[in-house]
Amino acid sequence: MRVIYTDGHVVHAPKRFITRGAIVQSPERPERAEILFKAATDAGHDLTPASTHGASPVARIHDAGYLDFLENAWERWCALPDHADEIIPNVHSGRNMAQPPQHIVAQSGHYQADTACPIGEGTWKGALASSDVAVTAADILVQDIDGGNRGAYLYALCRPPGHHAYADQAGGFCFLNNSAIAAQRLRDKGAAKVAILDVDVHHGNGTQGIFYERGDVQTVSLHGDPATYYPFFTGFGHETGEGEGAGCNVNYPLPQGTGDDAYIEILADALESVAAFKPDVLVVALGLDASEADPLAFCKITTEGFRRMGRTISEAGYPSLLVQEGGYISDQLGDNLAAFLDGFEGVRG
Repeated sequence: MRVIYTDGHVVHAPKRFITRGAIVQSPERPERAEILFKAATDAGHDLTPASTHGASPVARIHDAGYLDFLENAWERWCALPDHADEIIPNVHSGRNMAQPPQHIVAQSGHYQADTACPIGEGTWKGALASSDVAVTAADILVQDIDGGNRGAYLYALCRPPGHHAYADQAGGFCFLNNSAIAAQRLRDKGAAKVAILDVDVHHGNGTQGIFYERGDVQTVSLHGDPATYYPFFTGFGHETGEGEGAGCNVNYPLPQGTGDDAYIEILADALESVAAFKPDVLVVALGLDASEADPLAFCKITTEGFRRMGRTISEAGYPSLLVQEGGYISDQLGDNLAAFLDGFEGVRG
């Protein structure tokens, strides 16, 4: 399998985040990509460096004010006296706060949804490098399809992840929504309809928000039940899209402890939803954090379960772009990626 990668992500190295009131080390750090990169190379997959695309493809998805914030926040933050070594909001624009934010502290609380997405000196460059991976992969997939290969597929090793990022807000370790950016790139390059299938253990709330009123991009997400799991406020079954997007958003909240057999059964149902949409291309938001060994564990998917997951998705037969989302450091992380890619590629030959 062709793997698109860049080491440009390493300049984004968050130190901490706050969970349940505790300040802990961020699990979304450069070592994640190093483990995934090693797993892909050890498995013999072909590596292709990402091309540089700049902010233009990103601006097809993200709000201009938000992008300006991401690009310039660190410099503005450093002008504050006694500033911390990362931007972590201490105030958020809540439902009773309607005035546009002006101060950098206010803007951080407006554009950062939670405390899991600290911004440091290299965050903008690292996030932009991650989007380059997604855009490069989308362009190559289009070339393969245009060349007559309707079974084309490849893997974009994106880090930091993206599916919690809205058009105008970071959250959950995510700044630029790589899966959404890739889907839009595919649309811009000629795909009439694109489906995004999100198998990360957390709901793809940013992706859902971006496409919720659009009928050309379907969003389907399997994830831990948000009644008790991040992101808490979205991901419920009744959220099905609005306007032109009515019926184009499908959520499958999963109970805690969901294992291989139950997951594969629900995945098959999700793929029936995708089939009814009749997409030209499938983007898979490939989170590996449904693993039984993940430090943010909620589900109990085994390494063999990831192999079955890859096989099941591949059997659907769509031209496919696999975009790395979550999946955090454990002894099984690399093995889970290798198993998924092996299961997927084994069907295509």
